Amino acid sequence: MNRIPILQMGRTLLVTIQVDMQDQTALALQDDLANKISTSGAKGVLIDISALEIVDSFVGRMLASISGISRILDATTVVVGMQPAVAITLVELGLSLEGVRTALNVERGMELLTQAGEKALAR
Repeated sequence: MNRIPILQMGRTLLVTIQVDMQDQTALALQDDLANKISTSGAKGVLIDISALEIVDSFVGRMLASISGISRILDATTVVVGMQPAVAITLVELGLSLEGVRTALNVERGMELLTQAGEKALAR
């Protein structure tokens, strides 16, 4: 099984998914991210899915699950680079990805994470 690398840049974890997400790969990513957030103290997770042409309902639910786990571990998740066909498919499957923040590209995703960090500090 392929493991998806998780890179750390400051307090942000960067994940670029370059392979088709099989169920086992998605489950492994969920576990790996939860462990990495816990051990690193990361406050942001940016997941780039621009290379994915197909996202099925399982992978869609896993993205929502990863976002929820991150939130419980005090980190904000932003999914970036969603292809229009993927967005259409998710809507047709009835998956709203509730709780998942999205941005068009990595730059905008990083801006969202920066804003979320600033709001957290203001509290």
